[in-house]
Amino acid sequence: MESVFDRIYNVVSQIPKGKVATYGLVAKLAGNPRWARVVGYALHNNPDQSLIPCHRVVNREGRVAKAFVFGGENEQIRLLSNEGVEVVDGKVDLTKYLWSEEVEL
Repeated sequence: MESVFDRIYNVVSQIPKGKVATYGLVAKLAGNPRWARVVGYALHNNPDQSLIPCHRVVNREGRVAKAFVFGGENEQIRLLSNEGVEVVDGKVDLTKYLWSEEVEL
């Protein structure tokens, strides 16, 4: 049986380069819109950043994580910028970069 974390990792692994998703969107797509905090816990325990691009997950306002687990806020900004996502004052424009595709579970 697939765990909640596995469902979350599956969704996050499908976010394409150049796009972001919010914690709430990941939660919803993983099966429960109330899992936003669980998404945070799962990403903090990400077993493989190369397969599960947690840097592409931002908060509902588009803000990057102050305590990004793989190097802090500046590293998350660097990773997003390298993929063409513009980050201004720690914030991503969700109207421009929010991922809106369906996922395969």
